[in-house]
Amino acid sequence: MKTLILGGARSGKSRLAEQLAHRSGRPVTVIATAQALDAEMAQRIAAHRAARLAHWRCVEEPLALAAALQAADAPGALLLVDCLTLWLSNLLHAGDERFTVERAALLDAITPLQADLLLVGNEVGHGIVPLGPLSRRFVDENGWLHQALAERCDAVRFVMAGCVLPLKG
Repeated sequence: MKTLILGGARSGKSRLAEQLAHRSGRPVTVIATAQALDAEMAQRIAAHRAARLAHWRCVEEPLALAAALQAADAPGALLLVDCLTLWLSNLLHAGDERFTVERAALLDAITPLQADLLLVGNEVGHGIVPLGPLSRRFVDENGWLHQALAERCDAVRFVMAGCVLPLKG
């Protein structure tokens, strides 16, 4: 089962993913994509680390998400990616060539995975069109990524105010 979980900031999407992972009873590997580029982000990362169940394995990978998924893949396992939004931002800052390669690799890696998969991402396209070409590209690429992942996933869930709305599956 491959599930895409989308929602706004502080919507409850990560909490839902963690609850689903915990309830699965499977060995869980969290693939965290955040980078501590400033003190505030370092605090957020530390809080996520502290809140995670101690027996869950964690892989921190800001760019090579497909490779991390493939390395952690195993029958009966559950892989939780948190979050696609930070990964996409990291890639856009890494340059167009790296972005193109890593995005294609992720899309190719999803279907053959043996593990169950939970993908967490922010839905950012519900507001005004942002100023600046990089911000507009980010919103566009995020929407296109979610569409491509939704095609490859068995289920898609939208979370708002802690409430879950099934979109697919």
